[in-house]
Amino acid sequence: MADVKIEDGIIKVKELDVQDPKAAAVLQEYPEARWAEVTRRALKIGLGYLKGGAQD
Repeated sequence: MADVKIEDGIIKVKELDVQDPKAAAVLQEYPEARWAEVTRRALKIGLGYLKGGAQD
């Protein structure tokens, strides 16, 4: 399980493994130097999509 913390509005994730071959294939289309940026953007979009779902 990943270690997730929020400090000063910054989400910090350590030891996160995502087992999703389709997502990995999409990420591999980008240069490796951009993987962190692309992953950060995808996480931000995904969390934005979930906004308000915590009350469900």
